[in-house]
Amino acid sequence: MVIQTALVSVSNKEGVVDFCRELSALGIRILSTGGTARLLSEQGIKVDRVSDYTGFPEILGGRVKTLHPRIHGGILAVHDDPAHQQVLQEHGIAPIGLVVVNLYPFVQTIERPGVTLAEAIEQIDIGGPSMIRAAAKNSRFVTVVVDPSDYPKVVAQLKVNGCQTSPEERLRLSRKAFEHTSAYDSAIAAYLRQQESEQEGAAQTFPAAISLQLVKRQDLRYGENPHQRAALYSSGQPSGLVAAKQLQGKELSFNNYVDLQAAMSLAAEFDEPFCAIIKHTNPCGAAEGATLAEAYERALECDPVSAFGSVIGFNRSVDSATAELLASLFVEAIIAPGYDAEALEIFAKKKNLRLMEMPTLQSESVEYDFKKIAGGFLVQDQDLHYLNERDLKIVSERKPEPDEIGDLLFAWKIAKHVKSNAIVYAKERRTVGVGAGQMSRVDSARIAAEKARVPLAGAVMGSDAFFPFRDGIDEAAKSGIRAVIQPGGSVRDEEVIQAVNEHGMAMVLTGIRHFKH
Repeated sequence: MVIQTALVSVSNKEGVVDFCRELSALGIRILSTGGTARLLSEQGIKVDRVSDYTGFPEILGGRVKTLHPRIHGGILAVHDDPAHQQVLQEHGIAPIGLVVVNLYPFVQTIERPGVTLAEAIEQIDIGGPSMIRAAAKNSRFVTVVVDPSDYPKVVAQLKVNGCQTSPEERLRLSRKAFEHTSAYDSAIAAYLRQQESEQEGAAQTFPAAISLQLVKRQDLRYGENPHQRAALYSSGQPSGLVAAKQLQGKELSFNNYVDLQAAMSLAAEFDEPFCAIIKHTNPCGAAEGATLAEAYERALECDPVSAFGSVIGFNRSVDSATAELLASLFVEAIIAPGYDAEALEIFAKKKNLRLMEMPTLQSESVEYDFKKIAGGFLVQDQDLHYLNERDLKIVSERKPEPDEIGDLLFAWKIAKHVKSNAIVYAKERRTVGVGAGQMSRVDSARIAAEKARVPLAGAVMGSDAFFPFRDGIDEAAKSGIRAVIQPGGSVRDEEVIQAVNEHGMAMVLTGIRHFKH
């Protein structure tokens, strides 16, 4: 159908003036409202205000503008249905062949610091979604545009097709329109759910339905393996790792993103200068230091072989001293809150090295953790539990020394980020051996000892879950482990405690588990 009338009412006014100037030049009548109408008029574009066309003014402070039969009748009419056409003629309703609408900036509003619930509510668009959905439903005859990036293609089709768009283009734009309104409604529901949960005494329950509206940010070279396709998506406005700035290096891969997330999450656990060296999502080395350079050197000593081709996370801006040390190691990517100018100059010599800048490493605590299974998703809260010294329960005859307590808490933080079954040996705030992802906990204890590149005598052991038998303790004792931190809760806890006492170890229980599958 030839488009004779377009309705244009946009919150995002990017490109709308040039677009409407093209429409006007094609002889298409433009109906508009509020700020959009004012902007177009100021730019010399002829506009008919919706209130003049409907004969009904905007009311309730602009809450009601386009909710009128002359608007929705014009959008929803089936053009090859004689009965519909007769109704339009009887009521003087013009068929609206083009609807250009995008919605109030709800997401941008709720991201503003200090925004109130009342302010957020006012940014819930009503008329906009109604027009978009009506136009998208009637895409056999009506073209709907919600994204300014589509303006040039629509204009090009109108020019070559006599003010018409192709059926294929209308179908594509209809799909985008429903995605637009669906994402908008999901953002509102998520915000209101958060507001509800923050109310005093509100029940913390999972919602009956969760809408995942993901926006593609970029295609990736491939997935975990070259034969798998992959892309990066975000939920709404980019945040977290998706919003991190890449300063240099090759395009990030699927595996890079997974390892960067692991590095970022672990580095965010620590307050002192800290380095995490990640390989296949597990830390092969992690350490605190008086400086960032010292933290890196101490982390590297844990397993320099596995560190080749790793992803590294820091909780401080990277300085030149740290960059100089890193220059001799092949690293896939680095993530840190920032980099000083000299460090960037050093890294610039390694053109393929991916540098990611993320000023705030903490993940968003309001997000759920999703895991895909065939036919659905498993959904859980994020594991944000924080342990401090007063939470520890000493169950051994020997009490841990103050330095051992510090190392135990360090090992516990690391174990939280190691694939189960996880065993971490730590000494002087650095890992000295890591056993990850084994089917048997005693195997993890054995592998952690085998991986150690520095003496284990006097080190402590962290276990992400309880010891089902005493064999894990006996294995650690062979290496001179002096203290143990673990959740407890096994039916054989007494047997495990007895083993600890026999070896002269100290042991504390946390009462909480950190499985990572």
